[in-house]
Amino acid sequence: MLSGTAVNTETTWLVIPEFTLVEIAGDSFEMGSNRYEYEKPIHKVAVNNFAIGKYPVTQAVWKAVMAGTDREDPAYFKHPLRPVEQVSWDDVLLFLQRLNALPEVKAQNEQENRQFRLPSEAQWEFAARGGKLSQGFEYAGSNKLKEVGWYTLNSHGETQPVGLKMPNELGLHDMSGNVWEWCADTWHDNYEGAPTDGSVWIDGGGKARRVVRGGSWFNSDDNCRCAIRDRYSSDSRSGDVGFRLARY
Repeated sequence: MLSGTAVNTETTWLVIPEFTLVEIAGDSFEMGSNRYEYEKPIHKVAVNNFAIGKYPVTQAVWKAVMAGTDREDPAYFKHPLRPVEQVSWDDVLLFLQRLNALPEVKAQNEQENRQFRLPSEAQWEFAARGGKLSQGFEYAGSNKLKEVGWYTLNSHGETQPVGLKMPNELGLHDMSGNVWEWCADTWHDNYEGAPTDGSVWIDGGGKARRVVRGGSWFNSDDNCRCAIRDRYSSDSRSGDVGFRLARY
């Protein structure tokens, strides 16, 4: 049973060890930064309790859900414990549909009135910053990216298996670097008018473009900060973009 209140309560699904959710206790935080226009303005957001993946979705998890489809094995950098990539935002919606339809998942969803989704951009940043346990690090878990993330100076030009670097304050791995992670929100050029309750921002913005967060193996340290944000077309597939599950 998943708890809705505890911090660092972990639950594993599908008998796949890297498919683990961490329960995050909600709180208020300052979202954004003053570094770039698209990270402004810094604004206060109150996030409710939710759960988020301890790791990005791996190729093993993707295959367990997508077996028998023409998107069963899309990744360029093949390894069961590496993040799945070459998956579009639209592909992820199909994955979520199939996952939520599994009998054991559907039953749990109905019992708890929650389901698997992509995180909102606010949920993602709150989790990356360490939630209630945040120590104010620039990256997810440290001020030294090499301790917590794979990026251009240490990735050897490819993704790496999840969980090899230090976690952040909430026990979450690979939120800085390895792969960019899709969020549910449409892209907006800044945070003017953004929701203050942590919900998905779907009004206005670029409907065909969706938010990605966290940076990747291909990026510099500046592009792996907790505050960094970018966008891709919802149908685009790239070797540096994957995703992380949320449940709310």
